[in-house]
Amino acid sequence: MRIVVTACIVIIAISLFVSLQCTAKARAQHTPVVKSPFLMERIKNNDWMLIDVRSPQAYANGHIPGAINMPHETINAYLSELEQHKNKPIIIYCQRDKEAHIAMKMLEKMNFSEVIHFEGDMLGWNGTGATIDRM
Repeated sequence: MRIVVTACIVIIAISLFVSLQCTAKARAQHTPVVKSPFLMERIKNNDWMLIDVRSPQAYANGHIPGAINMPHETINAYLSELEQHKNKPIIIYCQRDKEAHIAMKMLEKMNFSEVIHFEGDMLGWNGTGATIDRM
């Protein structure tokens, strides 16, 4: 009986170790932010909406050109403005990604069809050396 229990524990430990290694590798393969003229053109032409869900102060200190500030905690107040973009891609970013995911979930619950997280957020954008607007 001890051999069976020991074997089960060893199998579980190995499975857990392999699982953790795969998770760590998946997290390490983060998609980098790339300066994209295509992204900027789509935003400029009003094909896509880019929303910065950080605080107004953070937005004023520097944001991606063309982004509109709608803080995640008050995004419901902007529904009338967002309604006209309900069937267009809405790209959301914040500083690191926490607030962006909160805002995305809120918009998805309100049946917005294409809500996309901007991978890398503001930190990634800054890391590329791309232009930022300040207020």
